[in-house]
This record gives sequence, structure tokens and C-alpha cells, in this order.
Amino acid sequence: MVSATATATEMQNNFGKYLNLVIGGQEVIVTKNGREVGRFVPKSATVSYLTDSLTGILKGDYDLDEMKSERLREKHETAD
Repeated sequence: MVSATATATEMQNNFGKYLNLVIGGQEVIVTKNGREVGRFVPKSATVSYLTDSLTGILKGDYDLDEMKSERLREKHETAD
């Protein structure tokens, strides 16, 4: 999934632009003071993420830190 990053101010001032990115299948990472504070993701990606997380938790083999690291690696590989 391709992602974009926006500051909280950019998001507030250009919400329609970022909403269209999400509608188009992209994830938008929202930052404030240089720190990630939230994400806007397409509904289909949210369901997938939650399902994957719950499946891992129920199996007892879910590592949240590893999952975050893996997703960050995937994002940076596609951005390059």
C-alpha cells in the first residue's frame, strides 16, 4: 500500500485532498510536531490489519513490534 504523510495542519487545511488519497487506496500518516499521531487507511486495509492482528493474537504468535517494523520496511521499499 502506498502511503503519504501530512502534518496535522496540512490535514486540516487540505482534508479533501487527503480523503481522496484514502478513497484511492492510499494510507495517509498524520504527524504533529514530527511524531506520528494517526493514520487514515482505506476500510479494506483496516479490516485486513485487524483480522491479521487478531489471528496472530489468538494463535499466540503475534509480535506487535515486529509487525510495525515489517510494515515500515514494506512502505519504504515501495517509496524508493
